[in-house]
Amino acid sequence: MSATSDSSFMLGAREGFAAFLPFSVGLVPWALVMGMAMTSTGFSPLEAMGMNIIVFAGTAQLGTLPLIAAEAPLWLIVVTALALNLRFVIFSAAIAPGFRGVGLPARWLSGHLLTDGVFATCVDRMQHVDDPRWRLGYYLAPSLWSWLLWQSFTLLGIYAAAIVPKSWSLEFMATIALIVLLVPMARIRPMLVAALVGGGSATLLRNLPLRLGVVVAIVLGIAAGFAAEHVEHRRKQQ
Repeated sequence: MSATSDSSFMLGAREGFAAFLPFSVGLVPWALVMGMAMTSTGFSPLEAMGMNIIVFAGTAQLGTLPLIAAEAPLWLIVVTALALNLRFVIFSAAIAPGFRGVGLPARWLSGHLLTDGVFATCVDRMQHVDDPRWRLGYYLAPSLWSWLLWQSFTLLGIYAAAIVPKSWSLEFMATIALIVLLVPMARIRPMLVAALVGGGSATLLRNLPLRLGVVVAIVLGIAAGFAAEHVEHRRKQQ
């Protein structure tokens, strides 16, 4: 790496870190809740951190914890996790042009580190800069900082759960965290429709065996959200 490219990478890294800093504040309580939720589900500290490092997907982790606790079939856990992470297919396609000229290993690492906050920070800015080293730095700095915060405060949450009284009902922490994540997203009409249909379906189908109601509700919610977005798009064109 030349001195010029190294300087370009660091410049992008500094700018990306500064842009992401406001988002990173919200990671702290979210990671603490994750650690407590995994512990309350019955995970050992080693199991919890292993899942946290390998999976690195807060929504999917929280969404599958009840299935794991209920000893649901592996295929159902995997399908649920994939359904909860479908948005990252869209995120990846949207941000992919920002990685033109970037090597394959860096792309693989970047894919693993992609989060909602990093996507929101980087997707637009990376499309308008030609230097691939700058773009990579702009992406990796907030991504690695996000990863470090997530792992550190999840670990803290894991051990904090051991000293929190049982009367605090930690089993509800995962649900509370998901609600906190949902509320800002539900300001957009298609997202609100998806949430209402998905939540209503999950409630109505809660008695299906193997918790299949969760998977069916996710599919129905996504379909309703896409339908609402299509209707809204057609109205704007008229």
